[in-house]
Amino acid sequence: MKSKILTIFLSLFFFGCATYYEQNIKLQSLIASGQFEAADKELSNDSKGAEGKNRYLYFCNRGVVCFMNGQYELSNNYFNQADYYVEDFSKSFGNEALALITNPMVKPYRPEDFEAVLIHFYKALNYIYLKDYEGALVECRRVNIVLQKLNDKYKKNKNKYSRDAFAHCMMGLIYEAAGNTNDAFIAYRNALEIYEEDYKELFGVNVPEQLKQDLMRTAHQLGFGSELNFYENKFDLKYEPEDNEKGHLVFFWLNGFGPVKDEWSINFTNTGYNDGWITLANEEHDFSFPIYIGNKSRNDQAAFKNLSFLRVAFPKYHERKPIFTKATISANSEEYDLQLGEDINAVAFQCLSDRMMREMAAGIARLATKKALEEVARNENENLGTIVSIVNAMTEKADTRNWQSLPYSISYCRIPLDEGMNSVQLNTSGRMQNSVPFNFDIKKNQTTFFAFHNLESDQR
Repeated sequence: MKSKILTIFLSLFFFGCATYYEQNIKLQSLIASGQFEAADKELSNDSKGAEGKNRYLYFCNRGVVCFMNGQYELSNNYFNQADYYVEDFSKSFGNEALALITNPMVKPYRPEDFEAVLIHFYKALNYIYLKDYEGALVECRRVNIVLQKLNDKYKKNKNKYSRDAFAHCMMGLIYEAAGNTNDAFIAYRNALEIYEEDYKELFGVNVPEQLKQDLMRTAHQLGFGSELNFYENKFDLKYEPEDNEKGHLVFFWLNGFGPVKDEWSINFTNTGYNDGWITLANEEHDFSFPIYIGNKSRNDQAAFKNLSFLRVAFPKYHERKPIFTKATISANSEEYDLQLGEDINAVAFQCLSDRMMREMAAGIARLATKKALEEVARNENENLGTIVSIVNAMTEKADTRNWQSLPYSISYCRIPLDEGMNSVQLNTSGRMQNSVPFNFDIKKNQTTFFAFHNLESDQR
């Protein structure tokens, strides 16, 4: 009987030690291999998915899978349910208290800021496919509103990712497709500002050449001669008017998969007790945190001095490098480069870096609470204190949950094509090369949108 209890305990312990990625490896493998119907079945069999603490990720994954299956209305229904938890995220005091004595994995998952934003990218694509351009524009506008609302909640250590350039690019593309050239020009101009002021420094993303062409073209179409000259000089380019008899294909290339969360830990040294305070320090990272524990007797002070080795776990990202690093579109004997618009991998790392001090504070609060409980138990019974100490060590864990079906990056280009059926080819290169043919029925003076996700990427 004792051996059975021990086996159950060990199995629960090792499952608890597994990261979110390891716990959901089957689903991720199905998505990565393009088995979207099987992935949808796997999700639909998750009886706790829609109500459990990971419901946000459940609905996001269902939204992506339905998008890849061409079920655009159903995809948006799932994304709307995920978005509800961003708009109406409320704390449960019970969950917060439990997290303080265990780890943050016991709480409902609260999305990273960029994850809350990318819901609207997928919803915009769904609306585009449904020919609802106004709905797509609403989603693009919401991106920066969501970012502002999220960042306003942080009193200290605010996120540097506070504006999204690619959202403005998409707004411009959709405005143009809807025939609103003036608003398209404004959206492109806003995108240029954010790429220049934020994206180059934060993410290493330069202004896409396609954006430069879109700015000059809309300035020309609006008769903004001085603005056109300004951008020609700024970009060192000469605008060449296009054939008015053509239509356009806007091709979005979603490449690989974004990072997954893993865990790392910091070992702290207790530097001593002084007037009700202990100080936890780590010389390697130059961290020092004072914690108030109250006035203690000499015996209690001696006990705290013996707490010389303490560990706190924090999340980190593990990059999944894509197999392909470059892509072009071949059409009518011409080559068009797909240009990087959003580096989701870089945004993810930056967002986690921006909130690391907030994460540190939460981790230290968790450590302080655990140690306080341990000392209370030790005062009652030495063996009980030892047991609590072991449980504290076993339950110390970072939150390794994240939206793992997101792409590594998004690139795009605009291709002028003749009216009628056109054959184009996506050519990808990197650690291997591949070509995928497509056919598009193009209408004169109209824009056709298409998104393709290359699933080839390193896995953990």
